[in-house]
Amino acid sequence: MRRIAESELIINGDGSVFHLHILPEDLADTVILVGDQNRVPAVAKYYDEGSVVCDKSSREFHTITGKYHGKDISVMSTGIGTDNIDIVMNELDALVNVDFTTRQQKPQRKSLNILRIGTCGCVRPDIPLGGFVLSEVGIGIDGLLNWYEGGEKVSDSDMEKAFMEHIGWTPRLATPYCVWSSKEILDRFDGCARGITMSAPGFYGPQGRSIRMGLTIPDFIPKLEQFEYRGVRMTNIEMENSAIVGISNMLGHHAATICCAIANRFRLESIPDYKPYIEKLIVYSLDSLTA
Repeated sequence: MRRIAESELIINGDGSVFHLHILPEDLADTVILVGDQNRVPAVAKYYDEGSVVCDKSSREFHTITGKYHGKDISVMSTGIGTDNIDIVMNELDALVNVDFTTRQQKPQRKSLNILRIGTCGCVRPDIPLGGFVLSEVGIGIDGLLNWYEGGEKVSDSDMEKAFMEHIGWTPRLATPYCVWSSKEILDRFDGCARGITMSAPGFYGPQGRSIRMGLTIPDFIPKLEQFEYRGVRMTNIEMENSAIVGISNMLGHHAATICCAIANRFRLESIPDYKPYIEKLIVYSLDSLTA
């Protein structure tokens, strides 16, 4: 069995994984990912009293592990973007599927349940501000999954072709990839909008925002609003889901994303003070994951 070199998987002197700075025993099998470090204690405050067994921070990565209604949960901040998700997902998988002593893959593979709780901008007029959106399928225009051999095996190539044709994709941009979220996670949620989520490698241009620079695809948002594939409609834009779901599908984990809509790109509206809605989303997510 292949030994993973020190340069490829860096393990800190205390036995923790390099960026996340946590030990294998610090991680629960159910993991909530949030972008904002301040959202980690906002989730953990709902843990059972006295149940926290890990509270560690390194750079933008803050992890708290405890119990919610008697069930083990880890919540971790990732920062913004799929480049950070590349770090987080590879190191989460290493924590559960690599023996840090022998530097070899463990004989028995473990699957994590991973849910991203975040914010998004909607492209449909019928999704209200403060509403919750579950990502049934993700479109990544960030290009990350294209760097991994076999990425095409977990991608929907027909959907990719349909999306590029509909948008009028240019070869100057990274080739999109389309990945379906885990039914294992999706089936735990009901009562909220669901559909296609596009993950962008930036907040402005890649999401169709123009301040002082022109855009490669000026009518990007109207075209997104009109996109539909096999009866599933485009719902929203954010910046992490495609990488979370894509890498999870490749490594055998279960993943999905649920977001609070804080902007409606179609109606040109936003709610900067969205914290009360996030509080409701956190409780709804915790209850759904542990039911």
